[in-house]
Amino acid sequence: MSTELDSVYFVISLVATLYAASLFADRLDHLGERFGLPEALLGLLTAAAADAPELASAITAVATGAKGVGLGVVVGSNVFNLGAMLGLSAVVTGCVRLRPQTLALEGGVALGVTGVISLLGFGVLPAWAALGLSLAVVAPYAAVVVLSRHEDAFVEALGEPHRAHPPHGRALWEPLLLIPVAVTAIVFGSIGMVHWALRLGHSAGLPNVLVGTLLLAVLTSLPNAYTGVRLGRAGRGSALVSETMNSNTINLVGGIAVPALVVGFGARFSNLVAGDLVWLVVATAAAIALLARPAGMRRAGGALLVASWIAFAAVQGIFG
Repeated sequence: MSTELDSVYFVISLVATLYAASLFADRLDHLGERFGLPEALLGLLTAAAADAPELASAITAVATGAKGVGLGVVVGSNVFNLGAMLGLSAVVTGCVRLRPQTLALEGGVALGVTGVISLLGFGVLPAWAALGLSLAVVAPYAAVVVLSRHEDAFVEALGEPHRAHPPHGRALWEPLLLIPVAVTAIVFGSIGMVHWALRLGHSAGLPNVLVGTLLLAVLTSLPNAYTGVRLGRAGRGSALVSETMNSNTINLVGGIAVPALVVGFGARFSNLVAGDLVWLVVATAAAIALLARPAGMRRAGGALLVASWIAFAAVQGIFG
């Protein structure tokens, strides 16, 4: 099959996946707002929706034996998310700000899980221990977020609640019908994207890690980037940070920890991927530090995160 035809199939898979993910995130976000969900819970649900292409692509790659692509998608997507969601939002809007309690919770969970997966990457922790520790960090967070739907104290700590307007009629049944269709399209579109991206990468002589870290990672993260900037422009800093941090956490747990338990990645990851994990830890800590400033993350801080991803991409191109 010709490279031109491979490119056409790849673009078709990409467009179908991104459109389905956008539809999924929009309908889920709409239901969340209409039900009056707090920003932290809304950010978690939106992250799960917008994160679907990244996670599906990573799992598909690992399941088909392209482990380097799967790892690249996860780590590359996470670094890109910090720059495109938090950094770009700060550059566009001038400031991303949220309550210190929210940042401590969201940032602490994301940094903790990133650190655990980095230990897995360096061979310090076996897969089962990394997964167990990650879930030990995530489970209490999920419980707090779910409880915040009903407890005023948690709602006050995690952000301003929305006024509930429970949907009915078309506002209820339309999203419920479209969401399963969108999920199906995301899964099959991601399978096609990974398959054709690998074919194109092999034709161009690119290593699998580079295909995952730069090509698939960026393209599958576009729904997250779109929803992130949208939340930033709306001044919803709590939901923006929640979506960004939760997206990265979901990627690490679902895209690395769980597959490592099933198929294994070897005693340790390659030097490039291990180095990328260190980069991710530092970038996550830097994002939290910039958000923790009294005035929030300003344009200069956002530009720093964007520059971090550009430098990350340059390193992949040089050493990949």
